Amino acid sequence: MVFQKSTYQYYTAAILFFVCIVLFICFQSPYVLVVPFIWILFPLVFDFCIKRTTDLFWLLILALPLSTELNITPSLGIDFPDEILMIGLTGLVILKMIHQPKWFPSNLTKEPLFLLVCCIMGWTFVSACFAENTTLSLKFFLARIWFIIPFVILPQILLQSQSSIRKFALCLLMPMFLIVLQALLRHSFYGFSFIDIKKAMNPFFRNHVNYSSMLVCLMVPAIAMRYLTPSTSRYRKWLTIAILIGFIGLFFSYSRGAWVALVVGVVFALLMKWGWVKKTILFALVFLVAASAWLMVDYHFMRFAPDHDHTIFHTDFSEHIAATVSLKDVSNAERFYRWVAGYRMFVERPITGFGPNNFYQNYRPYAINVFQTWVSDNPEHSTIHNYFLLTLAEQGIPGLLLLALLWIGMLFRLQYLYKHLQSNFYRTLALSAAVVLAMMASINFMSDMIETDKIGSLFWICLGFVFIFNRKLQEERNAIA
Repeated sequence: MVFQKSTYQYYTAAILFFVCIVLFICFQSPYVLVVPFIWILFPLVFDFCIKRTTDLFWLLILALPLSTELNITPSLGIDFPDEILMIGLTGLVILKMIHQPKWFPSNLTKEPLFLLVCCIMGWTFVSACFAENTTLSLKFFLARIWFIIPFVILPQILLQSQSSIRKFALCLLMPMFLIVLQALLRHSFYGFSFIDIKKAMNPFFRNHVNYSSMLVCLMVPAIAMRYLTPSTSRYRKWLTIAILIGFIGLFFSYSRGAWVALVVGVVFALLMKWGWVKKTILFALVFLVAASAWLMVDYHFMRFAPDHDHTIFHTDFSEHIAATVSLKDVSNAERFYRWVAGYRMFVERPITGFGPNNFYQNYRPYAINVFQTWVSDNPEHSTIHNYFLLTLAEQGIPGLLLLALLWIGMLFRLQYLYKHLQSNFYRTLALSAAVVLAMMASINFMSDMIETDKIGSLFWICLGFVFIFNRKLQEERNAIA
């Protein structure tokens, strides 16, 4: 008798299930009972992934705000489900490009910024080879790959039209709007207290800093989509309501960094409109270099050593702000502790650094006790709270220079695109992407979130959109010619 393929599979699964029950009884291991279900489900899932790759992409975008941190073991965690989708899409895209090399977006081969990304990946690998813990660095290198492929390369294929870009924005904004709504509702039961904000956003965000950072960045495309929606459309009213709720959520997030980023975003939007981006960035770079040099000369940074008797964590937000202004807040004091350690790590290894993802394991011997606070035991295993200094400590001067070139190159290019694109739709999006990047720079000056699934994905999405806008500009010029 000849069975159909599916019937044969089910019969085989039944036999496997019987065998697994016997093995379970013999070895008392429940994991063997999973085997027959994998035998049935894996071909179905694989077939879906191959035929419906586009749907997986949209599912990933929907999942970004909704994902949560899942600890598989005490030392191994994953962002679920977005990181699984990122890994899956990366594998499928690589297989697709091997099978059909022409499927790779040809416009990327002509992009200097994409070449710069390749150089960044190359130096990341070199730095990983000289790392204190090579395994951790190689994990970092692989994670970078499954950020770049889904968020930089894949959008070149799937986001070809204005309607697809609107759909992309909707898939990002709707889940975030629902998270803000539930956070406000749950926070209201705690009287919108500062100390209880973390309880309102679990399990979607680890803390109020991650939550507010993604929220303030997504406010920009929300405002852009409202501006691009005709006043006669009923959707404009709903976007207005959603934006107002977003601002309320941002206020009750009690995040100083997000509020500063919002101001930076408004100022940078004006600079874009006036065409002052290049001058402003060059001035900012000169100021940062001069300030850093002053801190290091004659050990001026020692003036910021915390007062252990007054450096505390405040449960009242007004006291928290007052402590921040007077430099007596524990979070800022702890930043100085780690910044000094990061600088001393850089001095010891200025070229290759200690290796990507190696700061936490190595910074304590380089810290100075006078900067130590009562939270310096660092139970959360967090890093330096300054992504640029983190890159300098882990990947040396070449790593920081490549990162700065990419970030500044993206902003310069978006200024050019905003000035030369004819389409109001793409000009508005170019302005929005630049504002988001400026806000991320502000946030990551006091945090280190580019390697997180939430903010990191937005950073690489912005780069992907730079390439899309470049293609649209070329199409406009060809149409005129």
